[in-house]
Amino acid sequence: MRVLVQRVQQAGVYVDGERISHIDKGILAFLGIASADDETQIEMLVKKLVGLRIFADDQGKMNLSVKDVEGSILIVSQFTLCADTKKGRRPDFFTAAAPVKAEVLYNMFLEKLKASGVDVQSGRFGASMKVHIINDGPVTFLLER
Repeated sequence: MRVLVQRVQQAGVYVDGERISHIDKGILAFLGIASADDETQIEMLVKKLVGLRIFADDQGKMNLSVKDVEGSILIVSQFTLCADTKKGRRPDFFTAAAPVKAEVLYNMFLEKLKASGVDVQSGRFGASMKVHIINDGPVTFLLER
């Protein structure tokens, strides 16, 4: 499982021209699920995401979590995070989880995240989405498990 984390001032997801989710200050997290992944990775990654100290404190240091700043998290499924780009110029997606398995794990991830007490919004699994971002920093991290 890979989670690409971006600190944002705003982020929104659009499907077929309609906005389906939006957050202000918080985290935009793209979630990639590989075929070898299972529910054992979810709890650790949710804890890491919720507790990741990437927001500035009064001294300007990255010392506060999304919970500390009362921010939101927007989760977007993104199988391309599991691409293998080592050979050639065309990514291969053989290591990405099959859609049925990935959707189950994605929904489990969302439920665990919602149970953490943070405001959680999400994209639409499997849909062609347009993601509008006002990245803050930019600050971007890759979490893996």
